This record gives sequence, structure tokens and C-alpha cells, in this order.
Amino acid sequence: MPETTQPRQLSLNAFIYPSGHHEAAWRHADSAPERIYDVSYYQEIGRTAEAAKFDAVFFADGPALRQNVKHYAAPGLEPITLLTAIAAATTHLGLIATASTTYYEPYNLARLFSSLDHISGGRAGWNIVTTGTDLAAANFGLTKHPDHVERYSRAREFVDAVVALWDSWEDDAIVLDTEFGIYADPDKIHEINYVGRHLRVRGPFGSARTPQGYPVLVQAGASNDGRSFAGQYAEAIFTAHQRLEDAQAFYSDIKARAAS
Repeated sequence: MPETTQPRQLSLNAFIYPSGHHEAAWRHADSAPERIYDVSYYQEIGRTAEAAKFDAVFFADGPALRQNVKHYAAPGLEPITLLTAIAAATTHLGLIATASTTYYEPYNLARLFSSLDHISGGRAGWNIVTTGTDLAAANFGLTKHPDHVERYSRAREFVDAVVALWDSWEDDAIVLDTEFGIYADPDKIHEINYVGRHLRVRGPFGSARTPQGYPVLVQAGASNDGRSFAGQYAEAIFTAHQRLEDAQAFYSDIKARAAS
């Protein structure tokens, strides 16, 4: 019998900048910059992507106003909230939001993504970033933006703590025994008692395990620290290369780091 091989499957993901990737895109005659804060605009994008058989949509985000706002239409909607609206307008589309490990706390971010995963029926993804711009620091009471090494040190602790929170409910923790009045088994819900250099999180989490278990982990760093982080945690990686040989080298490097 000849050997049979599984057909290769290409996954398609739409990276969406609401106001376009070019600074002046909002000025195009066919553009509609007045709809940047209109939720139906994004629902239309979601339905279009789903109809075209895309696997997911992905929103970039940053916790500071762009400096070039005079000429660039700044997208201001928070992506996790926005994706809940897209979830209601689609059925199968994956929903990936960017959120920073530098400017969130593990428990509240775990809760946001857990809610999105429940609401969407298991379609949430988290694009993990550490925030590259120093504009955000003053918005969060910091005198300066943490340096690159510190940001990735915190990011590792952050992801470990968030995943531990999501895992603090066992798969069968919810009992739903109406006869004896038992909603959940406390023995299957655990404190995580995470203690790191940057973070301390007791747990347990306030919500049951989501349809996926927890959202897909996506990562977008291309630095040496970012690649090591991706090799350890990422299930999907957002990257861009101008030459094929550069993309191949990046692919090989990530695979090697994952193995190590």
C-alpha cells in the first residue's frame, strides 16, 4: 500500500488596522474614517473575513496615543471588548487581541480573555506583547518605561501566572447536582499561590475553564528575547520579513529555541 500523507492546511489570519496601514489611508475616497468608532464597521469586517474562509482576525493595540495623531486616524477601541461584538456577528472566526504584560495585571487580563473565550464559544486568542513604546509609562504612574530585559522577565512570570489561573479549575469542577445543591466541587478548584520576582497571584480564578481550556497564545516579538519567549510559549507567531531567506532563518531559529 502506498503511504498516505495528510494534506497541508494553510491558516489565514487577517491583521486589521482599523484606519489602515498607511498613515494617509483614511483620506482615500473609498475610506470611511468616521466609522472607526462604529462597532458595525468591525462586525462587517469580521463577517467578510469569515465568508472568505479566514481562520482568524487579529487586532494590534497599544496603551498610549500615537504621536502622529494630527495626520493619522488613531483607532481607539479596546480590542478585547471589540472582539466580543465581532463574536456575536460571526460563528467560526478566531478572535485575537493584543494585550501587554507590562501594563496589565495577570488576574484582570486572565478574566478578560476568559470572558471572550466563553462568549465566543472558544475562539479567543491573546497576542502577547511587552509594549515597545515609552509613551505608555506615564499613563500608568511610572516615571520610565521598563527596559527590554525587565519587560521580558515580567512577561514570562505574567504568562505563567495567567495560565495557572486558567488551569486552577479542573475540567470537571462544575457538578450541577440540583438534587443536592452542589454547583461545583471545591476540591477541583485550586489556589495557584504564584510568587515571582515581579508578580504575586494567589488565585484561584473566578471562572470555570473555557471551551478551549484557555485562549490560543500568540506572540509578536522579533528580538533575541522575543524569539526565546516565542519558543517557550507561543502557539502562533506574528512576524514579517522582506526576503524569503530571512523568513526561513527566523523559522529555523524559532524551532530550535522551542526544542531547547
